[in-house]
Amino acid sequence: MQPTLLVLAAGIGSRYGGLKQIDPVGPNGETIIDYSVYDAMRAGFGKLVFVIRRDIENLFRESIEGRFAKRLPVECVFQELDELPSGFIAPQARTKPWGTGHAILAADSAVHEPFAAINADDFYGRSSFHVLADYLMGRPLDYAMVGFKLANTLSEHGAVSRGVCECEADGALREVNELTKIARTDGGIQSAERELSGEEIVSMNFWGFTPAIFSQLRERFAAFLRQQGDDPKAEFFIPSVLNELIASGQARVRVLSTSDVWFGVTYQKDKARVAEGIRQMIARGIYPERLWDRAV
Repeated sequence: MQPTLLVLAAGIGSRYGGLKQIDPVGPNGETIIDYSVYDAMRAGFGKLVFVIRRDIENLFRESIEGRFAKRLPVECVFQELDELPSGFIAPQARTKPWGTGHAILAADSAVHEPFAAINADDFYGRSSFHVLADYLMGRPLDYAMVGFKLANTLSEHGAVSRGVCECEADGALREVNELTKIARTDGGIQSAERELSGEEIVSMNFWGFTPAIFSQLRERFAAFLRQQGDDPKAEFFIPSVLNELIASGQARVRVLSTSDVWFGVTYQKDKARVAEGIRQMIARGIYPERLWDRAV
């Protein structure tokens, strides 16, 4: 069975200053989503599901969806503030979506096979998609995460937050610890919490799941709302859910390694680095200059 690629594209991008999901980075107007879909199709993914907001639906469909629909099945689902379990109401002051866990849960009705979940604004690289596709096509019982080296995920234009992974000896994930305000300094790499070497494995929200995750997310989202639902800034993050599932013995997560370099566009100034990285990969023959002019 071919796995599905679930693209989380409902974020607002307040630090970026616009809809980075549809901002071009390739030489002929390609977005990061274009490169992710291209890599996913080459790796064997057979369906696309986009999680978006209703207020960007028309713009997203015009800019992104149309060029994929003739190549593989495409579906859009919606992450909305008021899509909550019975008995819960979003705080009036809340403006942002509820986080990555809620975004994945929004795809419950559209995904019925093993799937990968990615951020729309992160460039993960070709081999990352291959290693996760191979894992998912093996009919796994465990979930999975593609891990990246911290030093390869930092921005030159501001501090970032990263989920630093602690692993068991057999490669299973033990815990993801969210560290904040990570940046390079004259002495190395520093976060608000501690000094870092740069060799740490971090989660960049590139996950592999079976449909069993949906019932687990549903149960824990209700618990999250009971505890933090009145906080207009609280977010239901997927790493926190997985930490709970791992600790309680209800899930195992395999950490898959990749040699790819991650690119992201947290800040507007990051766009130039992404565009240059893509240009270099085109020069090396990894991607064609016109991404969709040839069959995948």
